[in-house]
Amino acid sequence: MGRGGIRKGAGRPAGKGPHGETTKAIRIPLSLLDSVAAFVAKKGYKIPLYSSNVQAGEPSPADDYIDDVVDLNAYLIRHPADTFMVRAAGESMTGAAIYPGDILIVDRSIKPSNGRIIVAAVDGQLTVKRFDKDKRGIVSLLPENPQFHPIILTEGNELIIWGVVTNVIHQV
Repeated sequence: MGRGGIRKGAGRPAGKGPHGETTKAIRIPLSLLDSVAAFVAKKGYKIPLYSSNVQAGEPSPADDYIDDVVDLNAYLIRHPADTFMVRAAGESMTGAAIYPGDILIVDRSIKPSNGRIIVAAVDGQLTVKRFDKDKRGIVSLLPENPQFHPIILTEGNELIIWGVVTNVIHQV
C-alpha cells in the first residue's frame, strides 16, 4: 500500500466546502494570517455602488438599485507594490482639501510633475506640498494656504520625493 499522494475519492467534493467553490492551498506568512482570514471571511472588501447619483443641489427621488460593487483597493490604488498611506498633519494644504488627520494615498511609481501634490523629505523633514519646477530647474514646494510660504530648494537642501499623492481620505 502506497503512502501519501492523491487517493481517488478522498477528500471533500469540489464546491462543497464553506466557500462553495474549488479552493487552493497557498503559503501565507504567519504575520499576515489574521488579515487574510478576515479578508476571506468577508469575501473581500467590496462595497455596494448604487446606480443613482446623489444631487449636491436640489434633492431628487432616491433610486436604490445596486449598480455594482467596488473594491476600494482597486479603485484607489493603481500600483499596489508602489503605494503606501500616510496621515497628514498641519494646515498648509487646506486649499487642496487636505486637512490634519487625513489619510494620503501615495504612489512612488508616479513621476512628480508640475502641479502634482507630493510627499517629500526636505532636509529630513516630511512635508506634503504641490510640486513646481521652473524653466531654470529651480524646485519649489508650494503650500495651498496663504498663511504658509513656499519652500524654495537650493543646492544646500536635500530633497527626497517619497511619491505623488493620488487620493485623500478624510472624514466629513
